[in-house]
Amino acid sequence: MINITLPDGSVRQVESGSSAMDVAKSISEGLARNVLSAKVNGEIWDADRPITSDATLQLFTWNDKDGKTTFWHSSAHLMAEALEALYPGIKLGIGPAIDTGFYYDVDAGDRVISINDLPAIEKKMLDLAREKNDYVRQEIGKADAVAYFKEKDDEYKLELLEGLEDGQITFYTQGGFTDLCRGPHIPNTGFIKAVKLMNVAGAYWRGDEKRQQMTRIYGVSFPKQKELTEYLELLEEAKKRDHRKLGQELELFMFSERVGAGLPIWLPKGNALRERLMNFLREEQEKRGYKLVTTPHIGKKELYVTSGHYAKYGADSFQPIKTPRENEEFYLKPMNCPHHCEIYGNRPHSYRDLPLRIAEFGTVYRYEQSGELHGLSRVRGFTQDDAHIFCTPDQVKGEFLSVLDLTRTVLTKMGFAEFTAQISLRDPATPTKYIGSDENWTAAENAIIEATQEVGLVTTTEIGEAAFYGPKLDFMIKDAIGRSWQLGTIQVDYNLPERFELEYIGADNKPHRPVMIHRAPFGSLERFISILIENTAGKFPLWLTPEQYAILPISDKFTGYCHEVEAQLAAHDIKGFIDDRSETIGRKIRDTELKKIPIMLIVGEKEAESGEVSVRLQGDGDKGAMSVADFVTYFKGLLAAEA
Repeated sequence: MINITLPDGSVRQVESGSSAMDVAKSISEGLARNVLSAKVNGEIWDADRPITSDATLQLFTWNDKDGKTTFWHSSAHLMAEALEALYPGIKLGIGPAIDTGFYYDVDAGDRVISINDLPAIEKKMLDLAREKNDYVRQEIGKADAVAYFKEKDDEYKLELLEGLEDGQITFYTQGGFTDLCRGPHIPNTGFIKAVKLMNVAGAYWRGDEKRQQMTRIYGVSFPKQKELTEYLELLEEAKKRDHRKLGQELELFMFSERVGAGLPIWLPKGNALRERLMNFLREEQEKRGYKLVTTPHIGKKELYVTSGHYAKYGADSFQPIKTPRENEEFYLKPMNCPHHCEIYGNRPHSYRDLPLRIAEFGTVYRYEQSGELHGLSRVRGFTQDDAHIFCTPDQVKGEFLSVLDLTRTVLTKMGFAEFTAQISLRDPATPTKYIGSDENWTAAENAIIEATQEVGLVTTTEIGEAAFYGPKLDFMIKDAIGRSWQLGTIQVDYNLPERFELEYIGADNKPHRPVMIHRAPFGSLERFISILIENTAGKFPLWLTPEQYAILPISDKFTGYCHEVEAQLAAHDIKGFIDDRSETIGRKIRDTELKKIPIMLIVGEKEAESGEVSVRLQGDGDKGAMSVADFVTYFKGLLAAEA
């Protein structure tokens, strides 16, 4: 008999060789019918894989992230099986699960697979799914694996095998299809009830632009047809809210091939939006004792070697900037933290100086692959609302609680009332992914866990999702149409102070290492604004919108009075513009609605003579005529209601 420890701490005794599915059946037949995969001793397994020693066990269903990942990876294999049946001789690259489903990269030879072919592939997938074939795992020797794919003349799988050793190789078979795969997979294809193939795109083999271009087929699948229908409806709503589309329509930002892919250019209205966000956070930070700094966009290679960022981000960085001086190299900075460590180390510190809170809206650069760029949400140059707190070990918990309060304030102000937090810890099974001592990691992880428990924050825990230098807390929000996003992060770091040899003199008059807390409530301004645009559908709250009003004169002869109104409102820091085009008032109102301007001030003969404006709110109709002074009071009331 072996002991199986469940997430609630309870222990079940089962026979050695029992599977996660067997344990699920002992709990509930209903649960067992929904189990897709399991986590055994921290590793994701097939639900029917035998467990032969004492283990911790977590069961995953469709409602779990890891359950969906398993489901979608298995769906990629099902699609590959369908492709082999429809296109004999097709060669397969890789077919992973992604956040929105799955894809498979294939080489169809001289044949072209287009979007018009997707319905036939979908039909074949569903036909195969109804066969309810088991996903069968097989450990295989390298020589046999090589022989199998040589016979299939599949150079892509043979290349993948080059990096594997005996004992590391597994095949998975369902029906008549076999693939090289580490797994895990769902029990059988019958779980897959609904499939939609979304798109066809080109993708270079292993992301290398010098290699073969393959065909990438994207898809999504569900255990119920109803869920697919709801998903497609959600996609239609998401298209209307797409920040790339709205950003162009609202004249917020642009991209230029001459400037470079992934490098956003902020237009006047978008820049005004950015400035309002930054001013809001500056004020909140000042209340909490942060000091603003500015650091260069580049740094010497040695800086990032010291910090460890060169080893971790070097492959994703732009090429080095070489100077006329021999062996001198600079890099566009991938992170602000090393620069802030240098600021701390610029002068001696006493324990009385701490905590020291340094904040910067710092722009950083990473060379993302062109196929991964996506509007503002995935770019090559982005601005972080970065801050680093240097404190004593006994100040960590208090500072972490303070940062928690700031982050919750920011999210609530931005309209994200529903959020949870993900505690991201290291994976003990892969220690080489991280830097620093076990002692420091344990202390940092405990500080995060205790702080979240103290404030009653709803959390989930993810093993293996920590940054390479420390554990972190990521805030997960839901937007107006129910999508989940990761926004804002807090990280406790005992390692960078060690690498930079940072010190403070303690009460014992001896040198000590400070602890460093990384913190970014927005994360990056670019990604945050992309989410904000889609959450609000471009209808920003009044305090944040770049143009808060439009003055609409009924004819040109009232333009002079409109300028007087504009000047009075500017004196109260109310931002807007005059639509003095030679258009009908009806056309002006429609255009202002499309631009999502919150307030329209309509001016005709009556208003000009009485010194008033007729107020109309977007989506809420006419509010009547008011004097300019009364409108200012009314406007401030609207702002107060948003606070």
